Amino acid sequence: KMSSGAADLRQRKKQNCTESDKMAPEERNKENSKLGRSPKYLLIQRFAKLFFGCLAAVTSGMMYAVYLSTYHERKFWFSSRQELEREITFQGDSAIYYSFYKELLKAPSFERGVYELTHNNKTISLKTINAVQQMTLYPELIASVLYQASGSEEVIEPVYFYIGIVFGLQGIYVTALFVTSWVMSGTWLAGTWFIINRTDTTRIDYSIPSRENWALPYFACQVAALTGYLKKNLNCSAEKFCYLLVSASTYTFMMMWEYSHYLLFVQAVSLFLLDSFALAQTEKVHEVYKIYLFSLFLGYLLQFENSALLVSPLLSLVAALMLYKCLQMNMKKGTFMSRLLKIMYIYLVLTITVTLNFLLKMFVPHKENEHLLKFIEIKFGLNTTKNFTMNWLLCQESLQAPSQDFFLRLTQSSVLPFYILVLIICLFSVTQVIFRNICGEPLKETVKLEDGRIGERPEIVYHVIHTILLGCLAMCLEGVKYLWTPYVCMLAAFGVCSPELWMTLFKWLRLKAVHPILLALILSMAVPTIIGFSLWKEFFPRIMTELSELQGFYDPDTVELMTWIKRQAPVAAVFAGSPQLMGVIKLCTGWMVSSLPLYNDDDLLKRNENIYQIYSKRSAEDIYKILTSYKVNFLVIEDSICNEVGPVRGCRVKDLLDIANGHVVCEEGDSYAYSKYGRFCHEIKMNYSPYVNYFTRVYWNRSYFVYRINTVISFQS
Repeated sequence: KMSSGAADLRQRKKQNCTESDKMAPEERNKENSKLGRSPKYLLIQRFAKLFFGCLAAVTSGMMYAVYLSTYHERKFWFSSRQELEREITFQGDSAIYYSFYKELLKAPSFERGVYELTHNNKTISLKTINAVQQMTLYPELIASVLYQASGSEEVIEPVYFYIGIVFGLQGIYVTALFVTSWVMSGTWLAGTWFIINRTDTTRIDYSIPSRENWALPYFACQVAALTGYLKKNLNCSAEKFCYLLVSASTYTFMMMWEYSHYLLFVQAVSLFLLDSFALAQTEKVHEVYKIYLFSLFLGYLLQFENSALLVSPLLSLVAALMLYKCLQMNMKKGTFMSRLLKIMYIYLVLTITVTLNFLLKMFVPHKENEHLLKFIEIKFGLNTTKNFTMNWLLCQESLQAPSQDFFLRLTQSSVLPFYILVLIICLFSVTQVIFRNICGEPLKETVKLEDGRIGERPEIVYHVIHTILLGCLAMCLEGVKYLWTPYVCMLAAFGVCSPELWMTLFKWLRLKAVHPILLALILSMAVPTIIGFSLWKEFFPRIMTELSELQGFYDPDTVELMTWIKRQAPVAAVFAGSPQLMGVIKLCTGWMVSSLPLYNDDDLLKRNENIYQIYSKRSAEDIYKILTSYKVNFLVIEDSICNEVGPVRGCRVKDLLDIANGHVVCEEGDSYAYSKYGRFCHEIKMNYSPYVNYFTRVYWNRSYFVYRINTVISFQS
């Protein structure tokens, strides 16, 4: 499979830890003597560069963590709130994650707490779940262990400890991006662009406990280590360190987020393409594949035999690559035909991948994430449906195409124009390298600045391919922008600060008036300085304004509702309502609920759809039967959903229910079926028969109406 150039690279890699260690000092001394510099001088210079680079990386991460903490305090007034008011700031699935963290801290022992989570029957009525597996609660397990083991009970409140860890991880995220760009070009600009584009790089503002906020910092560390690992002429100790860091961060990332294997699949495709065109050392790429296999195997065992990992496309792709390596044709290397046939190898590997994945899904029982495949079919027009859940997902902002405002914000911060410039130059350079490879020209062992061949650096090519693949996904799903934008910032920062990129451009332009190397060095320092100064002048006042303004988040109606539940509702009561509200009720009161905002379980998806029928045009008897089938005692109706006036007509909850139930009103001359019943959430407020026969209103305020489900039906006129 490998060309002669790639074979040379592999041979050099094998000799790297033996011959280079013996010969390097002599050669280095000769080179130093020619330059008139002593080894001691170079050692001090390298140490100083490493010291100040690490200091800048750590400082940028710490400053970002402090910034997030200060901004969060200003936004929610956290320190001046009561515990109930603080917990209300966690919405939807975030509330569920934090509620299990609270339960772990209240348990008599850690072992007992874990057992109660893995055999949980106190959260959802008539259902026992393994919450650790189903909700990927490993972050909460780690946070509770650290909180109790560190003796923080007497020093800091649990909520501050929890969000402090998340903010600290975001600091590590920025540090990892800094290190990645520093490894490639020695620039600090990536962290600055990340902070300025915080709206599009992270959702930490409104969803602190979400899985991606816990997981993506580890992925950023993995990418930084992988960037160093792919570099040419890496010394033995640095290569081993990068390999160990890639292994540890890959496995940790997989344990922190249930959808992590999809992102790793995109990364594996990037490495596969990198290897297919002989742009990296094959042995290194296959070592990363082994890391994937080990992480999947260990994750499968420690995630209670999670079948989603077995049917993941990542496992199928890596297995196909390993199988191809064992069965590849024994053809003569270096011939023109062997190089041209590499495109057939790509087709063969992809075919084996699809076949293996199909076979695994046939023989491995799995139900997780099936709705994702249905969603993809409908999203790309391969199928249509009236199903409420599918249409509700399609209406979510994060699953729609990105808006024009997204591109406008990236353009205003100057990151998008520079990213496109860097991407175009790198792509052209990579195309030249591939063409030379097909023609039999071997890759250079060491790419010098004057060569102007930035496309021969494997770590650069990897990032180019990776951002293109993530960018294609981000153009379809806005939620993917939180995965793509950070690496847009990093790649753009690398490009404008890289003399090699400018030199590659000048090689094509054939500059003669000015020495190209000198101009490349000047631009690599002048451009980031100008960008940094302009960004500081425009965005620094905005950041300081954010930190100085007191925004004040307060929801008195929800506070009153939670207070009433804790004081008036029986301990064994079961509440029903929208899944998002049920998450908050579970966190703030501890009462059992009928549904949760989770979308990886078919039964819970069906429950959510059934409970949402309280906003449809169904009879009181129908709703009563649905609620009693889940042993519900109290029903909570939200006025914001019942009287929702959404900007996108047809995406409101009641509109989607009418479509699913065939209860659409006649509009614009089109005739649709019409229900003989009024909308339940409106009719029940009228307090007339038959609604009063089944439900009794026990509490209400401006936003919520609470009804008790009558156990004895009294028919009134």
